[in-house]
Amino acid sequence: MDLQTIKNRFGIIGNSPALNHALNVAVQVSATDLTVLINGESGVGKEVFSQIIHSLSARKHNPFIAVNCGAIPEGTIDSELFGHEKGSFTGAVDTRKGYFETVNGGTIFLDEIGEMPLGTQARLLRVLETGEFIRVGSSKVQKTDVRVIAATNKELLEYTQTNKFREDLYYRLNTVPIRVPALRDRKEDIPLLFRKFSVDFAERYKTTPVQLEEDAKNLLISYPFPGNVRELKNIAEQISVLSINKIVSSKDLTVFLPERSFNRLPVLAHQQPVAGSGTEFANEREILYKLFFDMKRDVTELKKMFLEVLQHGGTAVQMPGNFFNETLMPEHKPMEVAPQPVLSPVQPNQPMIIGSNGDIHEHVEVEESLNIMDKEKELIIKALKKHKSKRRDAALDLGISERTLYRKLKEYDIEEL
Repeated sequence: MDLQTIKNRFGIIGNSPALNHALNVAVQVSATDLTVLINGESGVGKEVFSQIIHSLSARKHNPFIAVNCGAIPEGTIDSELFGHEKGSFTGAVDTRKGYFETVNGGTIFLDEIGEMPLGTQARLLRVLETGEFIRVGSSKVQKTDVRVIAATNKELLEYTQTNKFREDLYYRLNTVPIRVPALRDRKEDIPLLFRKFSVDFAERYKTTPVQLEEDAKNLLISYPFPGNVRELKNIAEQISVLSINKIVSSKDLTVFLPERSFNRLPVLAHQQPVAGSGTEFANEREILYKLFFDMKRDVTELKKMFLEVLQHGGTAVQMPGNFFNETLMPEHKPMEVAPQPVLSPVQPNQPMIIGSNGDIHEHVEVEESLNIMDKEKELIIKALKKHKSKRRDAALDLGISERTLYRKLKEYDIEEL
């Protein structure tokens, strides 16, 4: 069975190399009884891959069951998977068969395997190694012939380092790994998926399928889709039902794309990043905050240094090297210092102005604006001028997405340059 036939059979849309590779691995491993571990973010369609493996295997006429390990309470998951004897715990009014017993000869798909308790992991390891299990409250060993396909959106190898997942079970499950790509890693498939979803919803709701203009299509492709295919399907359904215009522009599409939440508070420089966060700063705004605070500190130190020079008059002020001769005028000989006028006592950190006749006048210091919004707007305008109003290049230079730049242009009412 070729790859396109499999895609048509299971409703898989897309032609990205990463997706095709994952499908090829699933087809190749389906003819065996090897244990498979499917990795991928939430919403990428991991369960579809388990169904493909089962339907193409020799077990296709036997039962298939999908179990979400994160949805079963810790106190009852052993009973659900392996069964229990009557009276083995409170509420066990009858003997019950577990999934490994009822699906004997078939395939069991254990979704969110990273949420499985450690005690249950030990039981599962025994099933994988020997095909044996014991019901809760029983001492009788039973045999089962079940193929296990597991899936997770966690990095189980990191879980093994923190004792949240058994290392021996990880390597036993990871016999054949399949990584399903996130939607943002297969951007070329986004327009195809959106068109398929819009046509499906138009048939369901008896309406005309919506279509995207070119700028709206680019905006949709640039969106990161943290919810992957599931989120794209929800957005397509919202547009199909709520959009007045059937030809959707980027302005119309912006209404349906959820705003990403930003933490507008600055990050303290002494704080360490949370382990596993993957980045020291949550977004570009926090980076700007830190940059501006560092600039303000440098300016303040320079003001204090200049004030010390004025307070000491003609006396030397201890500085690293010959500050004024080497730093300010490196190519000139030392200047002759003119006799200094007698200065009145100056309070520390008191701002002052020296007139042309040597008189000192107090003045009120007016600090430059450190408003983050003004600075952000200024940087955006500079980037647009630099790249001749090419939004994609400007967004790349600023370190933000093109969609974020588009939103900022509207927010700050910046005209195209």
